[in-house]
Amino acid sequence: MVLFCWLAVCGSAAADEITDLLTGKVSESQPPIDRVISTGASAQQDRKIRQRLGEIFAELDTLKDVGIKVNGGVVTLTGEIGSAAVEERAIAFARQVEGVVEVKNQLTVSRDLATRLRNTWQKIVAFGESIAVSAPLLLFAIFIVVLFSWAGGWLSRRQSLYRRISPNLFIAHLLGQFTQMLFFLLGLVVALVLLDATALIGTILGAAGIIGLAVGFAVRDTVENYIASILLSLRNPFEVNDFVNIDGHEGNVVRLTSRATILLSPDGNHIRIPNAAVFKAVITNFTRHPERRFSFDVGVDTDQDLLVAQALALKTLSTITGVEADPKPMAIVEALGDSNVLLRIFAWVDQRKFSFAKVRSEAIRAVKTAFDDAGIVMPEPIYKLRFTDGLPTAAGSSANATLSETTHQAPEPVAPDRQNVAEVQDVSADRTIEEKVEEEEAMRGEENLLDASNPKEM
Repeated sequence: MVLFCWLAVCGSAAADEITDLLTGKVSESQPPIDRVISTGASAQQDRKIRQRLGEIFAELDTLKDVGIKVNGGVVTLTGEIGSAAVEERAIAFARQVEGVVEVKNQLTVSRDLATRLRNTWQKIVAFGESIAVSAPLLLFAIFIVVLFSWAGGWLSRRQSLYRRISPNLFIAHLLGQFTQMLFFLLGLVVALVLLDATALIGTILGAAGIIGLAVGFAVRDTVENYIASILLSLRNPFEVNDFVNIDGHEGNVVRLTSRATILLSPDGNHIRIPNAAVFKAVITNFTRHPERRFSFDVGVDTDQDLLVAQALALKTLSTITGVEADPKPMAIVEALGDSNVLLRIFAWVDQRKFSFAKVRSEAIRAVKTAFDDAGIVMPEPIYKLRFTDGLPTAAGSSANATLSETTHQAPEPVAPDRQNVAEVQDVSADRTIEEKVEEEEAMRGEENLLDASNPKEM
């Protein structure tokens, strides 16, 4: 129990010190450090101090009941007051009087409920009266803010004006938004000047800066995407319907919005990539240049004449519809394998006229057929089998599968259908995905920052 009381007393003392620190009170035990104490103090001077403080307190309703005693320049204030603010005010007045050495505070703050309610009501009434008196001025200030906001909104919708400054649609829209915000701030400043509250301008700007910093950290990714959208709209790395590869995502470009780039994959799926990732990504644009090169590998037997095989491959490619004569196709020896020699075939396709995938498929089929007709062997993989007790064990199930396949007779060849063959050999350009993109753009009509008039990145 003794320990508890000791803690309570120490805690109370610490609380008083904290209260003094927060309220700016100076402890009575601390002498003033910025004042020179005169040696000529007298009773007459004490009377002058008491008289002067009495005149001041008498003019103030909240301080007229405060008792004043002065002895040797030390002022003692007594009585009951309504609030701590009144207490601070009385002490401040006493310290400002010439000749006062120290102020002893013996005032007590009233805790009477009726008194507190009466004071609160008086403050509410006074506040209401001030509002009523200032109502016309306040309404006119609100009218100014609304008027400036309306003017800014009207100017922001005049996009033809901003398109003269910047042909970029996105930048023109940003200029309109900036104009609207500027007019709103101007109206707010004029209203504050009218209300004689210019001191609030600095406070509002400071608060706006802190809030902007906090919001910037909270929506960092959104801001990054928005800035990337501006940069991408200034110089477009692609156009609508360009076939691109962005960080492994392939598809036709549908649109560029203020937040993301939308692709339509060859499977018909929408791919949404944040613009910040697009701006930092390695972008492969397959459509920017119409000629595109394809390649495929062919393995031939090591006993074959490689020059004959290469010449036959080039001759075959020259007969395929869609393969460009300039640049010329190539057939090079890529590598020497364990049981074959690897040839790599290159050829070019004009994507505006022919399908890249179909021409490549037809080239592989034609080269394989030409090699078969010329007797150029494309060797199959060789498996080494080891027999134990008359049973093959090498390669496990693969060897068993090979043996089982040799026991079956080759199937009879099926005559190809002429219509299907014609469809397979048709290498005209496939516009299915491009048509879907055009249909979607016509149907949705959403924002698109890609403009044919914008500068293009080469």
